[in-house]
Amino acid sequence: MKKIKISILACSLFLSLGCEKVLEEHPQSQIVPSFFNSPAGVLGGIAGVYNEIRGQWGTEGFSSELQAGTDEFIQGASSGGGPVHTFNGLNGTNFGSAWAASFTSINTINGVLKFGQEINLPAETKKQYLAQAKFLRAFWYFYLVQTWGDVPLHTEFITVPSQSAKRDPASEVYKLIIKDLTESAADLPDKPTAPFLGKAATKPVALFFLSKAYLTRGWLTNSQADFAEAAKIASSLIADKEKYGLDLWQDFGDAFVPANDYGKETMFVSDHSNDAKFGYYAVGGGASAGAAQNLTPWFTNWNYPNNSGINSFVNASGILANSGTSTMIRDSYYGRPYQRIRPNSVKQTSGELAGKNYFLDQAFVKRDIDSRYANTFYSVYISNTTVTNTPTAANNKRGIGYTMVMGVDTAVWLPDFEVAGAPQFVGTRPFKGIVAPPSLWKSDLYPAVKKQMDPSRGSNFNDPSTRPVVITRFSEVYLVGAEAYLQAGDKAKAAELLNVVRQRAAYRKTNSAAQNAAAAEAMKITANDVTVDFILDERSREFFGEWLRYQDLVRTKSLVRRVKAWNPEAGPNIKDFHMLRPIPQSQIDRTVEGPKFPQNPGY
Repeated sequence: MKKIKISILACSLFLSLGCEKVLEEHPQSQIVPSFFNSPAGVLGGIAGVYNEIRGQWGTEGFSSELQAGTDEFIQGASSGGGPVHTFNGLNGTNFGSAWAASFTSINTINGVLKFGQEINLPAETKKQYLAQAKFLRAFWYFYLVQTWGDVPLHTEFITVPSQSAKRDPASEVYKLIIKDLTESAADLPDKPTAPFLGKAATKPVALFFLSKAYLTRGWLTNSQADFAEAAKIASSLIADKEKYGLDLWQDFGDAFVPANDYGKETMFVSDHSNDAKFGYYAVGGGASAGAAQNLTPWFTNWNYPNNSGINSFVNASGILANSGTSTMIRDSYYGRPYQRIRPNSVKQTSGELAGKNYFLDQAFVKRDIDSRYANTFYSVYISNTTVTNTPTAANNKRGIGYTMVMGVDTAVWLPDFEVAGAPQFVGTRPFKGIVAPPSLWKSDLYPAVKKQMDPSRGSNFNDPSTRPVVITRFSEVYLVGAEAYLQAGDKAKAAELLNVVRQRAAYRKTNSAAQNAAAAEAMKITANDVTVDFILDERSREFFGEWLRYQDLVRTKSLVRRVKAWNPEAGPNIKDFHMLRPIPQSQIDRTVEGPKFPQNPGY
């Protein structure tokens, strides 16, 4: 790794938070107060909570909980089915992977805040440690309150097990979140500072989450004061971006180049490592799941090794049928074909949206100008194996024989428009590989998200990614600010912020200066264009596949309406009560003293 990240320290200090292999010689079953009686213990507690973030963001179940069943995504061929995609039967036994992790982290931080005041450290160092702790407590509570509403509110370090629990009002939780973020923003450094290197919490990160917390609470209470405060903080972040070392890349695609993972647009990440001593996976072992493994690059991958037969054809039912030798084999560059979720390209069959799909007809509608579609999804797969096709091979309609040139010829082209003659021809011209336009996309063949791909994993293509999971990018400051200004009644300012992001998206390195200028002008909007739905569509274009969608829809009270409008799998089942997730049944079952722990309505 390029830098030593604070989160990695968890593995040498904190067994109880999931880094079992490093501390096998000295296992601890619980955290006791004495653990925090030294600077190393306090730092270890903070690092352990960063490790809990790693154990969620980038993992399979948690990623699905944040994205599946929305307007953006429907099920891939290997989704495994399940209520998280369809809302049919969703309950406390099949949701809530991060509930326990959240409260473990919060209790650890409460220990840090209680005992960290007394440790022997320079005042500035101690201040930074405590500011990190306050940020992390707010970070986890913000996730909890957005997901479940009223949740237990703990600010004291719990050392005695209890079988009683209660839920506290969301309003009280938000008070703590805003207090913690305000105080942490005051004490955190402007830029990453040792030992919290990489992209751990800094002042601008705390301010960003503070802005978003005000925005989210404003939606809950229709508070104009909260909207105004969210807008003000977002604007201040943008005004001070140079001081914080933050900015947008000129080219949207550069935000996702691995070399830029810790660059100027990245604000906050969950780090990952390929160092075997940390125990997250055995290098070369072909790990496929588990705590702290980043599998993000492959959740949307279609089954390219099994569905790229060189003589694939459209059958009598109008479906692309795989036929012939595959022009693709599994490799590190294209990654593992998980097929869990796929872009929602299903056309609506009735109503005012009949004939339209969310993916191409609503979100990525200006694909000729807006570079974000091309930078987000694969459209061309280059053959990575040598295949010879004979003129008489079964289902070869081209009438010619040829050999695919590995690394040169296109094995599969997924254009975003219809192509006459597909899959074996472009018009009347024979195509060496196969052409799969939108009418042929299906659960095991569709454009995959490429933003988080990790082609540098070496010879074992089954190993998880060691790229960081980027949780917050600087472009979201503009989108949060625009939403806050809209809700505060200033559509002109909202349009101004949106235009920064939109006009950046118009830039392409392959354009001339005049072409880029014309494209930027074509992407410009006015105040009259700004609505909540427009901002949600803009967030799709900017953040597709970045773990934000469910919370975006819930925050803006748009979940039910937009899922019913666009998602044919989830639309028939979704109800208003799905705005909150089901409390995990394990929490309810374990609360055996005092009042029963209440489930959210509808479950």
